[in-house]
Amino acid sequence: MKKFSLLFIGLFITLISCSDDDNTIQNGDTPDPDPTSDVDAQHFMWQAMNLWYFWQEDVADLADDRFSTDAEYTEYLESFDDPESFFYDTLLFEEDRFSFAYEDYNDLVNNLSGISQSNGLEFGLSYIGDTDNVFGYVQYIVPDSDASTKDIHRGDFFTRVDGVQLTVNNYIELLYGDNSTYTLGMATIENNTIYDIDKEVELTKIENQIEDPILIAKTLDVNGTKVAYLMYNLFLSSFDEDLNAVFGQFVADGATELVLDMRYNPGGNVNTSRLLASMIYGTNTSEVYIKQRWNDKIQAQLSEEYLTDYFASTTGTSPINSLNLNRVFVIATGDSASASELVMNGLDPYIDVIHIGETTRGKNEFSITLVDDPGNSYIYSSDREDNINTDNSWGLQPLVGRNENANGFYDYTSGFTPDIELEEDLTNLGVLGDVNEPLLARALQEISGGSAKMDFTVEMPAKPFTSSRLQTPLKDNMYLDKPLPTDLKLK
Repeated sequence: MKKFSLLFIGLFITLISCSDDDNTIQNGDTPDPDPTSDVDAQHFMWQAMNLWYFWQEDVADLADDRFSTDAEYTEYLESFDDPESFFYDTLLFEEDRFSFAYEDYNDLVNNLSGISQSNGLEFGLSYIGDTDNVFGYVQYIVPDSDASTKDIHRGDFFTRVDGVQLTVNNYIELLYGDNSTYTLGMATIENNTIYDIDKEVELTKIENQIEDPILIAKTLDVNGTKVAYLMYNLFLSSFDEDLNAVFGQFVADGATELVLDMRYNPGGNVNTSRLLASMIYGTNTSEVYIKQRWNDKIQAQLSEEYLTDYFASTTGTSPINSLNLNRVFVIATGDSASASELVMNGLDPYIDVIHIGETTRGKNEFSITLVDDPGNSYIYSSDREDNINTDNSWGLQPLVGRNENANGFYDYTSGFTPDIELEEDLTNLGVLGDVNEPLLARALQEISGGSAKMDFTVEMPAKPFTSSRLQTPLKDNMYLDKPLPTDLKLK
């Protein structure tokens, strides 16, 4: 009898032990890895993407029932040594062009605020002929930056960094590596061919460089018509009051037309796009600007009030200064993305949006910043820095939803095609804000209704395959900073 009892107890302990190790995942539960495993980053990525990712239902490995036991989940996570490759190669939907991970969420958060290490040179990169060699052309210089103190200007060209020819294989290392200082070898264009010259320009990246997104704001007199011109290069909420002040000046100047130049604007804050649209069109807070659409598990938990954004009457601090226009001329190119396109789409049901330039990038999804803070549903909050897992510094910026306008339109993944097509000409980039700069001149010609007084023939089209702005963590991101409900369920 004693032997039987001891055998029974031993068998019972074994069964309990096996059950603990296996820990079957019940319906509605989230899997947990073995606490002794070193998978903090992978666990965070899976949990955050399983909850928030727009295409969660389309990625097999993110399925709610993907794992039957915690042990299976642990083994899965342990099979990926590199969190970066785990994110990009396993968790992303095949059609997703824009979600990204960043090893240090602090750098990501700073860039979303417009703070970065930069020398202030903004440029496009193009191929030299049919080779792998690359040349850069200066698009603009950020004021109060290192580049603004050097002999380098819009329309200048470069081909070398520290004496090394730029190629498609080395440009990232040479221009965006750990080298805080580098020397550009300059070039020139003759007969549509680029030639090296002896001139060199040394540039140094400055920590915590802040770019004012309002590069140019002025009111032009075009045959008696007051035309506001705004070159706006990023959607940054920290400059919302400055943006509103600019429109206050436009109103005071008596502007009745607006040329909104977003040719180099990769996007940014969704609410700032709403404020800008209100400054252009009007402040009727009962008219829909955009509606959000999330994945099914999130969409079901959000109210119609939360999902709908209306035009704004205040910035949150000050009354909106609106031009109350019935049309706007938008200069946009392939470098115009996300929040830039959102303004165009959000205004379209209400006013005539006349697009001059090139087809835009085609980014209609928005993202949020996620960090390893499960107590806040992984959403980054500056007030919860102490709650972020200190053993995992990874930050994610995944696409979590789409915005549709008041007519329900959202399908512009191929970009918005221009009403008036005109590429930038490398042989005549012109001076930004000058009435003779080709793209602005074309908009002013449309406003004045005058016959062509300028030759808009493009000799050498700018064909960048990337730009300096797309190499920052901000990239062409469109992100929400609208507080989400605190009672969201993790399943």
